[in-house]
Amino acid sequence: MLVLRPIKTDDFAALKEVAKASGHGFTSLPVCDDLLERKIARAVDSFNKQVESPQDEGYLFVLEDTQSKEIVGTTAIEAAVGLDVPLYHYHMGKTVHHSSTLGVYNTVDILSMCNDYTGATEICTLFLKESHRSGLAGRFLSRIRFLFMAQHQQRFSNRVIAEMRGVSDSHGHSPFWQWLQEHFFTIDFPTADHLIGTGNKVFISELMPKYPIYANLLSEDAQKVIGKVHDKTKPALRLLEKEGFEFRGYVDLFDAGPTVEAQLDNIKSVRDSRLLTVEIGDQQSVDTFAISNLEVNEFKAVFSCNIAINESSDTAIISQEIATAIGVSAGQSIRVLKLS
Repeated sequence: MLVLRPIKTDDFAALKEVAKASGHGFTSLPVCDDLLERKIARAVDSFNKQVESPQDEGYLFVLEDTQSKEIVGTTAIEAAVGLDVPLYHYHMGKTVHHSSTLGVYNTVDILSMCNDYTGATEICTLFLKESHRSGLAGRFLSRIRFLFMAQHQQRFSNRVIAEMRGVSDSHGHSPFWQWLQEHFFTIDFPTADHLIGTGNKVFISELMPKYPIYANLLSEDAQKVIGKVHDKTKPALRLLEKEGFEFRGYVDLFDAGPTVEAQLDNIKSVRDSRLLTVEIGDQQSVDTFAISNLEVNEFKAVFSCNIAINESSDTAIISQEIATAIGVSAGQSIRVLKLS
């Protein structure tokens, strides 16, 4: 059985393996021992904090195969981004060059650097090992965060964002960064990507162009990838679009990948998840459900079709195996969401 739970201190080695497998562009899991240790410590602290409003908490979850004890995936939530270290984006806009005397009217796309998402909650660090990408595990990792957020809404902003990985090749080279590197930087994309992942962002304010960039001055290859996602990220983007996330013109500074956003109250999984009372029994549904307890530091969740919902009594009949896996017993409440 696959069980999602908060990361623990002794998961370091497993997390490092996931970081290695995630590849270029996955800045939230750089292969850096010190940073990964700090990320784990911060997550453990966040899960144990009493929180009335979102601050600098980071909630990192791991998906564990209970039979092999292997960590096969991760998913995370940043409670409020940009409060400690600035969060930069380019916003896509337009400017008009007009001369009534000459009869000229030109509309030009521009990119303006901004910090508009300061304080927003970010869902991030979704990664699943290739061996487990068939079936519903990826969908579960994406949507289970919303059950946690629905249950503990005081810990999060109502504005939720997701930064999607932009286009880069198999060597980690981004066409968009290639243009920036040529005109403003002397470091390649993997190096810049690593610096961001390790929290070293001061070079952004030091070297990034301070004025809006005219998109038509970029190389043709760079223009083509603005707002586009990496091929491997397309399934994740489709899942978020089904949840109600929208692209509103904000792109990453380095690979020009899109950032999508939604209001927490309007996210489909938040609206559709239900609180039900546990009954223990052997039942099976034609649908698969995400099933979680209501805890914070002892949060546990699984996905299974071994569940039956009694609409008239607002109860969920689950197997003893599921109850044990998520740490609940008969009479307690769980949160449930249909995945398929």
